[in-house]
Amino acid sequence: MSNRRLVAAAALALVLVVGWYRLSDRGPERGGSGAPLAAVAVPDALDPQARAGRALFEANCAECHGPTAAGRDGYGPPLVHPIYEPGHHADAAFDLAVANGVRAHHWRFGDMPPVAGLAPREVGRITAYVRALQRHNGIE
Repeated sequence: MSNRRLVAAAALALVLVVGWYRLSDRGPERGGSGAPLAAVAVPDALDPQARAGRALFEANCAECHGPTAAGRDGYGPPLVHPIYEPGHHADAAFDLAVANGVRAHHWRFGDMPPVAGLAPREVGRITAYVRALQRHNGIE
């Protein structure tokens, strides 16, 4: 095979791989606006556990999921969504997601990497905040 044909075949293979990656659930959505993906009402009062979880969520999760877990276009899904209700994603799913990351399976935002530096107790507080938001928005 001539060098020219080899370069053309390699270029075609690269285009196909990049196209597959961008259309699959393995690649993050490109060009998102960062706008919230859901309307989330925040309760006037949170119990101490959820209040502590709110601060932890804002520091560790809000960049992708938004400060009220409403998601962000192009960044991450809303956690105040029926997919994440306790009967489908138990509290342990949040523990596992933080510790190990998550392979994309419900949304086209790409894989979620592990979140370093959070102790299990802190993840429990974050989960309490998300569950409080969910309950307040009719997701139980």
